[in-house]
Amino acid sequence: MPGRPRPRSLAAALGLALLIAAAPGCGSGGSAPWHVPAQAPPEAEAPAVPAGSPYWVDPQSNAARQVAAWEAQGRNSEAQLLRRISERPMALWGPGDDPGPAIRRAARGAKAAGRVLVLTAYNIPYRDCGLHSAGGATGATAYRNWIGSFADAVGDARAVVVLEPDAVPHVVDGCTRAAHHEERLRLLSEAVARLKKNRNTKVYLDAGNPAWIPDPMKLVGPLYEAGLAQADGFSLNVSNFQPDAAGRAYGARISEATHGKHFVIDTSRNGEGPLPGGGHEAWCNPPGRALGTPPTDRTGDPLVDAYLWIKRPGESDGPCRGGPAAGRWWPDYALGLAARARE
Repeated sequence: MPGRPRPRSLAAALGLALLIAAAPGCGSGGSAPWHVPAQAPPEAEAPAVPAGSPYWVDPQSNAARQVAAWEAQGRNSEAQLLRRISERPMALWGPGDDPGPAIRRAARGAKAAGRVLVLTAYNIPYRDCGLHSAGGATGATAYRNWIGSFADAVGDARAVVVLEPDAVPHVVDGCTRAAHHEERLRLLSEAVARLKKNRNTKVYLDAGNPAWIPDPMKLVGPLYEAGLAQADGFSLNVSNFQPDAAGRAYGARISEATHGKHFVIDTSRNGEGPLPGGGHEAWCNPPGRALGTPPTDRTGDPLVDAYLWIKRPGESDGPCRGGPAAGRWWPDYALGLAARARE
């Protein structure tokens, strides 16, 4: 989730066009679809890792491909801005069909570079309560097979796995049907146990964000049922926009109630905080947002193991505000995030 120091004038250089591209209801501003190469050039190598980050940068990310495409078209100013995303480490979300090939490729790259691979496992049955990211494994057996393939592909690579964003909070808020609660928490606990068989894998169970479950104590019991005792900790703010300070304060309360468990915070798009005023689907492709703190394990907080870019900046939250389907690459939105970045 770019060598990101930037003067404010760079954002201004993009002018009104970027603001229109990210405005509610305007989507890409009516522009033609962007062309992204099917794959990065064969000579592509992992970019130099930014100082303070032990994590692997994927040379074949959508952002990296877009940079290459824009450079080939002579669109160098946009390409340079987008490097603020393409040259930062982001989580790879394991594909829902067969996670093996993509994760094995990334694990090889991370091991060759001597870096830590960041991954997200997101395939729990009845995922996202049937909303924008609906889907997931077709049942318990399918999920066990999927998480087994996921873990096998990681192997002995050094890895951080964020396990099933939203899965526990959706149990707590009642969005997931009560009939599925017991099975879901059992599957999560089994997933933690399977992933922890890999000697170099750290696992963080997702615990939502401060704006979702106001009382974090409601998460403690379900997190333990989902395997928190065996996990390395929990994750916060995945795909959301809450400020770092709010995440640290919220996480500290959960940590105190869980015997000092540590946590990681998704800072991929929280540079300007949440959409002012909130409103309907304030979390879904909100306009005017910016990249947040670059990924690092130097957090200055003994409870925060890392700031990570778990949500991949530029990938849509869903078909709202003119965006494509959830998880699809949206260059206009990516460019806006990069242009507004403060670091």
